[in-house]
Amino acid sequence: MINKDTVLASAKKTILSESESIAKLVAFLDDNFVKTVEIIFNSNGRLVVTGIGKSAIIAQKIVATLNSTGTPSLFLHASEAIHGDLGMVQPGDVVICISKSGNSPEIKVLVPLLKRFGNKLIAITGNTTSFLGKEADFVLNTYVETEACPINLAPTNSTTAQLVMGDAIAVCLMEMKNFTAEDFAKYHPGGALGKKLLLRVGDMLDATHRPVVAPDSSVKSAIHEISEKRLGVTAVIENEKVIGIITDGDIRRMLNKTENISGLTAQDIMTKNPKTIKSTDMVSDALNILEDFSITQLVVVDNGDYKGVIHLHDILKEGIV
Repeated sequence: MINKDTVLASAKKTILSESESIAKLVAFLDDNFVKTVEIIFNSNGRLVVTGIGKSAIIAQKIVATLNSTGTPSLFLHASEAIHGDLGMVQPGDVVICISKSGNSPEIKVLVPLLKRFGNKLIAITGNTTSFLGKEADFVLNTYVETEACPINLAPTNSTTAQLVMGDAIAVCLMEMKNFTAEDFAKYHPGGALGKKLLLRVGDMLDATHRPVVAPDSSVKSAIHEISEKRLGVTAVIENEKVIGIITDGDIRRMLNKTENISGLTAQDIMTKNPKTIKSTDMVSDALNILEDFSITQLVVVDNGDYKGVIHLHDILKEGIV
């Protein structure tokens, strides 16, 4: 019978079991780990990560993490390797083989082939005396006493330990390479972080929607320009320079104060000295200015030349938050 208490108790037990297994990995770290990181760091080839079963899935995640943090890596499925995919491994590549037992049939076939190629072989295994443990150049111990699985069969603690060991390698390599947020963005140009670090104001400007009115333009003309360009603002331009802006808010405030607007011009209702930004500045910088001054538009000006308007809504659409 399922009830709230038993479900929560089971979940807590699983999480605690896995966290305890991970914590014990610290005691297993030794010179093998140091040499592993050094070999990968100094390698002129790629890092090939292989495994079978659940370990293969962990290998794929480790490869994804390494690639996104500046270490060229590829996944090789152990069973496919012995049926042609071994050609993926090139001279100079370093190979990590992941296996809890270290004695899987596919591993026993694959390891001698890798050794024959002369590639450095690193084992991530929970059994250091296994076939894989004995054949590898370096062994990273991911031994766990039990699985979180109630029947101690489904890989849970063991696969989590493998994943954490892979993360430890990736983070060490990042620090050795002085890998920065800007570097990370290069590999994630489509993500929110990539856009935040790479997208510039000029990349978002629409030259066909550049609202402009003259200082002596009528208020009606200003309203038409704001509506036509759909940015909620228009720049007031004199002698090719921005002398002010008129926003939706300026229009509303004017209507609240003035009964007869027929004699008013753009310069009568504009806001002088508007906040500006350069087209070469980062969009993230534009967002910070908008937030700091509680405004929704910024005038883009390069060396005094009016380039357009960047709107908060357009920034949010790009997922930059």
